[in-house]
Amino acid sequence: MSESWDAAAFKDRVDTLLAGFLAEEAGHLLAIDEALAPVAGQLRAAARYGKRLRAAFCYWGWRAAGQPDSDPLVRAAAAMELVHAAAVVHDDLIDDSPLRHHLPTAHVALRAAVAGRPRARAAGRSLAMLVGDHLMALAGQMFAGCGLPAAYLARARPVWAELARDLIAGECLEILSTGADPDPDLSVKVIRYKTAKYTVEQPLLIGALLAGAAPRLREALSGYGLPLGEAFQLRDDLLGLFGEPGRTGKAGLDDLRGRRPTALLARTWQAAGPAQRERLAGLLGRRDLTDEHLRDVRELMTEVKAPQQIEEMIDTRVREALGRLDGAVLPHPARRALTALARSATDRLH
Repeated sequence: MSESWDAAAFKDRVDTLLAGFLAEEAGHLLAIDEALAPVAGQLRAAARYGKRLRAAFCYWGWRAAGQPDSDPLVRAAAAMELVHAAAVVHDDLIDDSPLRHHLPTAHVALRAAVAGRPRARAAGRSLAMLVGDHLMALAGQMFAGCGLPAAYLARARPVWAELARDLIAGECLEILSTGADPDPDLSVKVIRYKTAKYTVEQPLLIGALLAGAAPRLREALSGYGLPLGEAFQLRDDLLGLFGEPGRTGKAGLDDLRGRRPTALLARTWQAAGPAQRERLAGLLGRRDLTDEHLRDVRELMTEVKAPQQIEEMIDTRVREALGRLDGAVLPHPARRALTALARSATDRLH
């Protein structure tokens, strides 16, 4: 790979690795029993989409420490995408989301495999849970078998453990706070642990640790990665309600039906007057919401300038991240790539 950052070429590289790895694993499942075909199919489909941002951040954590391009490192970085694939399957299951990337989510798709059986819906959800669990296990397998020396992998193992713990903690915090009055501070904590850390900061640190980066560089990368990861999820929350499903590939009403503790909802609740809160409370958590209800909520949020507040939070965090980058000693290719990735992660259609 040249010194210039070609995001499309890197994505193709990661896509190829993931497709081959998951096809091989699907083959192992089918060798056990052909009845596992629906599960094998969902396994292969789980990591089919995405910009490969997590793999890219891991790669540039490695390059930021002065290491050259490396096929084993790209394989280790690709394992970050399997962590994400596992998180997506579990998240969609927890939220009972019907769509992702314009397709049925894993638990909805797997329901067809048990159609006509007793408790088919529950069985489909159980199968999806197991697919998500297997993807997380496969992430560890791909990482451990990437081809880098064992001593390199040992340096990154503590952050890998933190990644798994933080991701689970964030998901649990979201579940525990769902349905309560929205809290702006808690919403940011959920963002940080459920998404921000494993999307940007921890992949960066894993790449840097694999490369043997000094503490000062790791501190700078963490200072860049955490606010940028939060900005990434804040943008996702905005798109969840104000994006067009034709572009986002998700159902626009999911956050309202689930009464999820997003920062956007928390800021709206905080800024709303008594009548506005009563109006919003009458909609949150309802399963019969329509596009007309979505328009009403968008109108209310705009009235209290909640989207504007979220945009300001995104801008503040991106500036903070880039400021930490400016103060770090980095090879020029890494500086250029991480600057470009900051824009790609927070200014996107989906």
